[in-house]
Amino acid sequence: MPKEELKKKVVRVIDEKRDRIIALGKKMYDKPELGYKEKYATDLLYEEFKDLGLVPKKNIAVTGCSAVAGENPGPRIAFMGELDAILCHEHPDADQETGAVHACGHNIQSGVMLGAALGLVLSGAFSELSGSVKFMAVPAEEYVELEYRYDLREQGKIKYFGGKQELIYRGELDDVDMAMMIHSLYPGDSGIKALLGPTGNGFVGKKVQFTGKESHAGSAPEEGVNALNAAMLAINNIHAQRETFPDEEKIRVHPIITKGGDIVNIIPADVRMESYVRGRTVKGIIAANQKVNRAIQAGAMAVGAKAEIKDIPGYLPLLNKAELDHLLLENLSAFLKGDEIQQGSSFAGSFDFGDVSHLMPALHPFFGGVKGDLHTRKFKIIDEELAYIIPAKTMAMTVIDLLYNKADRATTIIENHQAVMTKEEYLDLLSSFDKTT
Repeated sequence: MPKEELKKKVVRVIDEKRDRIIALGKKMYDKPELGYKEKYATDLLYEEFKDLGLVPKKNIAVTGCSAVAGENPGPRIAFMGELDAILCHEHPDADQETGAVHACGHNIQSGVMLGAALGLVLSGAFSELSGSVKFMAVPAEEYVELEYRYDLREQGKIKYFGGKQELIYRGELDDVDMAMMIHSLYPGDSGIKALLGPTGNGFVGKKVQFTGKESHAGSAPEEGVNALNAAMLAINNIHAQRETFPDEEKIRVHPIITKGGDIVNIIPADVRMESYVRGRTVKGIIAANQKVNRAIQAGAMAVGAKAEIKDIPGYLPLLNKAELDHLLLENLSAFLKGDEIQQGSSFAGSFDFGDVSHLMPALHPFFGGVKGDLHTRKFKIIDEELAYIIPAKTMAMTVIDLLYNKADRATTIIENHQAVMTKEEYLDLLSSFDKTT
């Protein structure tokens, strides 16, 4: 079958399954779950994969599932959709008990992944393609609930806090040659509906405990050591470092106090803080992180407190592969006008897909169809066609481009690609970030 006819066949199937695709996203939205807790969403995708006649693997990293479609020899593409929600108590649709809500659009990603799977599998496209696609419902992209993930690590259930980090560590991507997924984005009033070729920051996670000495806050404050003051000084010290961060590194440091004391009439002896140190390059992140740690220790030293700093591997900067973006751009032109597509943008936010992009060719476009900034109370879907259906169609069409004609396009990209690091080098780098001072 000619390639363009095959694409039309897949697109027709996606149109026929439109309600099923959107319904999956709505089900996930109505029951948001935080990372490594996505049992409901895992079950949803697991059953969808089974219904397609695939043989899914469940709980690939505590939660999550995957299934391979296509039996012909050739390259394997991982098509990912994330499962977890974010914490935003202020969002009107947030879970009243947990504060979780899909204000990150991960339910949309999973709907798009399912849409592409429906189109490619039910159309019979794989009989015309070489290679295979590993559809992966991946857990724990949002880097939240650090205490919970520490407990999971102490129990030996995970090694890394990020879902894709954990999948790489467990070998779930060892049989994958390239990876793709989409992310939602509100482009404001720019008229942009799709954004290709983005780059993003990486980061180191940080958990800090300031230890002082308790005393009566009214009658004997002079006998105490105020751990909250140590934390406040540390934050001010970090502020004093900001002018030293190179502009091109887009350094972001944004600590929060997760425990400020016990009761108001006792000088705080135990204060906890969490933070990220974000940057555009690994080198820049390491340099900024050293300054931040120095600032924290100085704050504790000033009041005679102690600071224990636990650095945790965060995510690597997001890289893009121009050849993959170009293929997607050609397919997008069937649905969007030229001035509705932006090519290239720099994000200071972080994505654990950045880790994947350091190991293999990777495609990570953004699509509109939503309104309100990510992780805020205003985030919501306003255009289901643009949020779910157009991404599912164009990403599936890009899969066809890659695997059609004996997968010559995918093979060429894979053979010419120079990965930033091997899996072993990647795991060594994560280990170097994992330390307590």
